[in-house]
Amino acid sequence: MTELDQRYIVQQCKMNAGEKDAPVYAKAMRSKEGVFEGVSFIRNREKASVMTLAEAQEAVAWAKKKKPLAGLYETSIIPAV
Repeated sequence: MTELDQRYIVQQCKMNAGEKDAPVYAKAMRSKEGVFEGVSFIRNREKASVMTLAEAQEAVAWAKKKKPLAGLYETSIIPAV
C-alpha cells in the first residue's frame, strides 16, 4: 500500500472564546530559498498555508516558542479539505 499524502493547516482558537472570536490560521513565512522562518496568523482560511504534518508541527512549535500570547490560544493541526 502507498502512504497517503495528507496535507494540514494550523488553527488557533482563543481558549475563552466568545461567539464573535473566530479561529485564526497559520500562514508560513519562508525565505527565498524555501527555509521556514516562522508563521503569522490570519483570519482567512483560504489564504492559510497548506503543509505536511512535519511542517505543521514545526509551525506549532515555533508559535509556542516565539509568540508571547500563544498560551491564550489552543493550537491544533487540522486536515486541509
